Amino acid sequence: MKKIISSLVAFAAFFNINNAYALPASGDGYKSFEIGDSLKKAKKPPKAGILMAGGGEWPYEAFRWFADHTGNGHLVILRAPNSDATTEDMTGSAEEMYQKVGGFSAITTIAFFDRKAAFNPEIAKEIRNADGIFIAGGDQSRYVNYWRGTPVIDAINAHVKAGKPLGGTSAGLAVQGEYMYGAMDGGSITSPEALKDPLGKAVTIEGDFVKIPLLKGIVTDSHFKERNRQGRLAAFLAKSQKMAKKPLIGLGIDEQTALAVEGDGSAKLYSNINGFAWWFEAINPKNLNNGAPLVAENIKVTGISSNSTLDLKDKKIENPAFVREYSASNGEFIQKMKYSLAIHGGAGVIEPGDLTPELEKQYRKGLNDSLLAGQAVLEKGGSSLDAVEAAVRVLEDNPLFNAGKGAVFTAQGTNELDAAIMDGATQKAGAVAGVTRTRNPITLARAVMEKSGRLMLARDGADRFSIENGLQQVDPSYYYTEERWKQLQLWRAKKFSQIDQTHIFGTVGAVALDSNGNLAAATSTGGLTGKVFGRIGDTPIIGAGTIAINGYAAVSCTGTGEYFIRENAARQIVDRIRWNNQDIHTAAYDTIMAVGELGGDGGLIAMDKDGNAAFALNDVGMYRGFVSSTQAPMTSIYPKDTIKVEGRHAKTSKEMH
Repeated sequence: MKKIISSLVAFAAFFNINNAYALPASGDGYKSFEIGDSLKKAKKPPKAGILMAGGGEWPYEAFRWFADHTGNGHLVILRAPNSDATTEDMTGSAEEMYQKVGGFSAITTIAFFDRKAAFNPEIAKEIRNADGIFIAGGDQSRYVNYWRGTPVIDAINAHVKAGKPLGGTSAGLAVQGEYMYGAMDGGSITSPEALKDPLGKAVTIEGDFVKIPLLKGIVTDSHFKERNRQGRLAAFLAKSQKMAKKPLIGLGIDEQTALAVEGDGSAKLYSNINGFAWWFEAINPKNLNNGAPLVAENIKVTGISSNSTLDLKDKKIENPAFVREYSASNGEFIQKMKYSLAIHGGAGVIEPGDLTPELEKQYRKGLNDSLLAGQAVLEKGGSSLDAVEAAVRVLEDNPLFNAGKGAVFTAQGTNELDAAIMDGATQKAGAVAGVTRTRNPITLARAVMEKSGRLMLARDGADRFSIENGLQQVDPSYYYTEERWKQLQLWRAKKFSQIDQTHIFGTVGAVALDSNGNLAAATSTGGLTGKVFGRIGDTPIIGAGTIAINGYAAVSCTGTGEYFIRENAARQIVDRIRWNNQDIHTAAYDTIMAVGELGGDGGLIAMDKDGNAAFALNDVGMYRGFVSSTQAPMTSIYPKDTIKVEGRHAKTSKEMH
């Protein structure tokens, strides 16, 4: 009996049976449900904010942000369910908000079943008195049909104008933009359908509805992660622009993801699945006509992650998750694989004629093979991290280059290899020093980054870690080449001038930008001929010989490592771009000259956030190459050689000043 009474009390509390509340539980065209203490005042005044949830399961942290913006007060949830919706269907969101999200004094759910309810003065009053409003998912056409031109939409807009928070998920997000897909034909159009006829009747674009100043000029859409809606947002944007007669922005949110926007326009993304907000720049369709497919090039789309910052007022995005370009034609929405890759194979005192024609041919083939390996990754939409590893592995396997197979000998007649790799997106890095048995040290450096929980491992520890992680091991004799052994004998005889000067600085490296806008860098070396006492150069030291930071630069260096370490050369390029606003070419040139002023010789390759590459040398030559989504592979060796590509993609020191 006690259990039955307890259940009845809980039921009464939920439906507010014993609570003096203004809005009746039901009326003409609506039902209402209440939970919590509707007479309890908010803890603090509400403050402006917009919550844009993409549908699916909620990221609770974002919804707690929303509760805080209501002043932990009274929330009104608006929905327009099917006529056969159960009480559980209609109250589920309120229950989840109240019990799991928390932070609300009371929640009232108002379910609309036709347009009549929107003229009920008690409902309009309830909305006006709310500390926060949340528009549920469902069918946005019902919201348009039920609310347009009624006191309800006036009350919602008055709520926003008063500086109180408004949220919505799925359909409740869709109606927030100045222009939106209304689904007025009762369907939910797919990307291929919308792209085939963006001006058609099925693309029902609506405007003049919810009026949010920060979303003026924006077309909204939801469920991006699961429903492949990128193409249809482009179609919505095209039709909306034609209606508005001005450029607009598209904004789509992934499922299980929410964008929380402050009253000043600053926004933060929350996600359960590492989802994104998708920012579509205004598009420029070609010959947009009724019955014709969308044709547009260079559709720029920027991804906003939880690590990004968005200012809706100024329309600025910092630290984007990715920047992509798409094209639309024949009912398809195709991502353009925009990428860049630059490599180096070490440096030396090289002038035309110093290399035999056959040796120069071999070097250029080795560089070209490396470019093709990295390009194969990027061309398929692969990551910059995979690309730089692939490019460097090829150079490590080539005995011409001082890394891996072609490593030079130490004073003791052994081979000790160093390598480093860095992911610009996460700023995670891995490095190894003094490796003696791993075929590809760059792959070991990546394993350190991803599996060790540390950044650098050295000597016996690095060798053991390599074995434990199943990387390919080789006998030390694998690294032997007649040329490198000869160089050691000359070093031991102190005949330094007779050592091949055309490849005296033998380090290899790669930097890349992938189609998601992520940078990466990788460097690998056998060190210096005759190095002693466990000497370690700049290669495995993050910030000295290797670095990658999204939005700024990726760098790989080669030369006299001690000087690159003292100048913190790789990091210096990032800082020159970040703090001095230098372009990649000037930053690279000034840095290599700073190394030279200390007495260090060498070169470096650097790539900026847009894929522009610089090859900076100080009075030496450098084995180098470049390839991009718009440029076939090109290689260069001599100081005066230039890699001439479209625009300003690649420059050497000689071109810079």
